[in-house]
Amino acid sequence: MEIIYGTGNEAKIASMRRTLKGLPFTITGLGQAAAQRGIRVPEVEETGATPLENARQKAQGYYRLFHSPVFSCDSGLYLWNHATGEPLLEQPGVQVRGRQKERYSDQELLDRYVGLVRKYGPVRARYQNAVCLIWDEQIRVESMEEDLWGEPFLLTDVPHPTRRVEGFPLDGISLEIESGKYFYDLEEDSQDTLAAEKGFARFFREFADRMGFAR
Repeated sequence: MEIIYGTGNEAKIASMRRTLKGLPFTITGLGQAAAQRGIRVPEVEETGATPLENARQKAQGYYRLFHSPVFSCDSGLYLWNHATGEPLLEQPGVQVRGRQKERYSDQELLDRYVGLVRKYGPVRARYQNAVCLIWDEQIRVESMEEDLWGEPFLLTDVPHPTRRVEGFPLDGISLEIESGKYFYDLEEDSQDTLAAEKGFARFFREFADRMGFAR
């Protein structure tokens, strides 16, 4: 069964497909879905104060456009001084990339967070994630439970020397707290833990079971 993933970020689409492997869903990205239907995707304004409010706004907007099952996700990034445990004054929250036309490019985003580390020293970070799935006019499920959140990690001011994935610029400066190693230098796809793949798999598995879909 096809579900449209309300994002044009190919790295996020690939990550979600890995996460939901084995479940009875085919994940179609926003651009592919629009091309198949011959429609143009308008910008959906994100004005929410929380990741769940933004995920809901996007899912509603894309469902009105496609009239097909669709889900959207959103994240907020929260930062602490790793040495003192104090929250940073600069909290990106849901504006990790800024707003709409003022959104940062990958390089601008990387430069911004490298600058924060150089200002404060090692920064501890955590993503708080949310998802909203609209199946039809009557059925909608959403969550911002903690198992959807990523594991805490460290930001460094030294980008990984060889690896960089378009759409995920901060992964290149993300370190596992326990080992101090780049996530890219751990086992394959370990950076997906930043997106809490187990929580998203649980969310969609429970939905499939609720709907009686065979697996």
